[in-house]
Amino acid sequence: METAEQVISRRRVLAATAAALPLAAAGTPSAAAGAQESRRSRGPHRMRTVFVAGDSTAADKSVSAAPETGWGMALPFFLHEHLKVANHAVNGRSSKSFIDEGRLTPILEAIRPGDFLLIQFGHNDQKREDPTRYTEPWTSYQEHLLRYVAGARARGALPVLLTSVERRRFDAAGTALATHGAYPQAVRALAAEHDVPLLDIAALSLALWQKLGPEPSKKYFHWLAPGESPNYPDGVADNTHFHPPGAIEVARMTARALRSEQVLGAHELRRLSADIPESWLTWHEEP
Repeated sequence: METAEQVISRRRVLAATAAALPLAAAGTPSAAAGAQESRRSRGPHRMRTVFVAGDSTAADKSVSAAPETGWGMALPFFLHEHLKVANHAVNGRSSKSFIDEGRLTPILEAIRPGDFLLIQFGHNDQKREDPTRYTEPWTSYQEHLLRYVAGARARGALPVLLTSVERRRFDAAGTALATHGAYPQAVRALAAEHDVPLLDIAALSLALWQKLGPEPSKKYFHWLAPGESPNYPDGVADNTHFHPPGAIEVARMTARALRSEQVLGAHELRRLSADIPESWLTWHEEP
């Protein structure tokens, strides 16, 4: 729990970070104006884009990685055909390394008024042993996330913060455990403080894993027996990444949350309760 002094200090740091960002060009929309423009630009002939900035849990996967699947690969199945998905999520990235590698830049160059930027980092921000990726939840993590928010708003697009989808972890009694420490709460606090729509995927996914239970939840994750897949001849037991059923369900909960948080209207979504064939998913060829 933060002390009052820590809260004040953190807010000063975030305010300084926001002030230092290149937002104040003449004619640049304010944050509120950007959100209003996003909602006004929903005409039937306006092809808008949902950009995704995130890590391996969301990323598109190659043929050589199949059946590992990112939830961003399944998100288009739940969006209206007038919304397209530009999935920029990349394996192994944190909120910091994604920016340091220049990966936010092409998003901000392409994003337009009325578009959306879904921002989900946290898995790799936790890696304290790696200074290229590690961020501290209440300071550098929030500071980096604010750069995505400010960049989208400066271009009239609507940023949306997501807490990280939970890993599969259960205690001996079969209770699903949270695995991201203070990072989800830091996202919730940042969203509240800067009036950013929040999709609490950490809470939603934890509830789903609890509902499924320890054994049934395995089919949603990247578990394979030896010899089950030529890509993983020795098998794999991965409680972070998804197989098609997991990616589809996380994409579905993301779409439902976009509706419940009024980021998108019901008419902009589809198939929220439908069975999605795994055959609809495609993995990209290696470059």
